[in-house]
Amino acid sequence: MNTGPSAIIIGASSRIGTALRRQWQKDDGIDNIIAISRQHLGADDPGPDSKVHFIRTDYDEQSIARTCERIKMLTRSVSRVCICNGILHNEDMWPEKRIEELNIDTLRNLFTINSVIPVLWLKALLPLVKSKDDCVISVFSARIGSIDDNRSGGWYSYRASKAALNMLLKTAAIEYARRAANVKLMAFHPGTTDTPLSKPFQRSVKKENLFTPEYVAEHLVNLMNSQTADGECSFIDWENKAIAW
Repeated sequence: MNTGPSAIIIGASSRIGTALRRQWQKDDGIDNIIAISRQHLGADDPGPDSKVHFIRTDYDEQSIARTCERIKMLTRSVSRVCICNGILHNEDMWPEKRIEELNIDTLRNLFTINSVIPVLWLKALLPLVKSKDDCVISVFSARIGSIDDNRSGGWYSYRASKAALNMLLKTAAIEYARRAANVKLMAFHPGTTDTPLSKPFQRSVKKENLFTPEYVAEHLVNLMNSQTADGECSFIDWENKAIAW
């Protein structure tokens, strides 16, 4: 078991998740990286001497609980957690432009992936992150989940699922402040990143506003390093600018 500071990446097969892992591999302040994904990442395993541990898991409650039991055997000190899970579209779902395009399957799927699964991780991780040492948990949200910032409408399911995530995080932060006062929670907006999630919508994005996963990961790691446990959930972007709830 590793007793040094550990970082956990949930959704580690994503582009930003991969960039975070590589960023922390170069970080002497992180002794242990636990990369969690639905996909098997063995082909990307940097070797037996690496500080990276790959765990493949489904994201139902039972598999989340089993994964946390495995984490207990790997580390005693969790100082960083990034929950990168999220979905905007796939072959069967697309952001709605009009209210007539709403359907229950899309709503259910986006809420499950974008809202429910992250808070199930927060539920299961509580005993692991509660410590005398500081821990920062960053959950990937989106500016589009801001109710106050909604000027253009549309994208009903995605907007609502991210707004629900923000409320769950805000609520969890209140309980964490009582039960795990060492933990700082962040709802993080990475900006428009060059990933499959944003690919169909990149034509309308200025080149200077389309970020690489490596750029986002570097900013996020630095941002997490600057946080202190204050009992609040911060809704911030990659530049550490506050976003209205």
